[in-house]
Amino acid sequence: MSLKKKVLFLFVLLSSLITFAQADDINYQHKSLVKSLKKAGLTHINQVNEIELPDSISKLHMIKGKFFQIDTDNVSKYKYVYIGRVNSCRAGGCSISNNSGDDANSEYFDYFILFDENKIVKLVKIFNYQATHGQEVTSRGWLKQFIGHDNSEELQVDKNIDSISGATISVYAITQDVEEKTILLHVLRG
Repeated sequence: MSLKKKVLFLFVLLSSLITFAQADDINYQHKSLVKSLKKAGLTHINQVNEIELPDSISKLHMIKGKFFQIDTDNVSKYKYVYIGRVNSCRAGGCSISNNSGDDANSEYFDYFILFDENKIVKLVKIFNYQATHGQEVTSRGWLKQFIGHDNSEELQVDKNIDSISGATISVYAITQDVEEKTILLHVLRG
């Protein structure tokens, strides 16, 4: 298969992901997602299947995203992807404990997590940051802290995750979300 066909296939595949995601109003910028997947070596994708969440889990956790299982021809270190949204507070508008997921009172950012076959975090990337403060969490260097998280220990800001002055709410929000989605993937895929 030529490179042109591979890129077209990947684009069509990711367009399907975007269609699924639009139901959740997540603003997917597929160019960033495609670029990251290609850079990660996911160029020979055969199939992407959404992992259905039981209603009891999706309602209880107010999931704002979707899990997908990736099947490839080539040897890939990636098996699962979570694409979702994290709500953060408006500047001066709320406390960490009030991060209820209410879109009207919060700002947000969209991101994805790539997991390997053992459900270990291999990559975290924020691709649509729609908040007025805390952009420092989008730094690739800061996000590298999540790589290797496998649900064996709790993620804690100022313990195993660095805090960022001026981005406190975003730091806590993404740390909590990465931990929650890793636990959830372990529950869904044993």
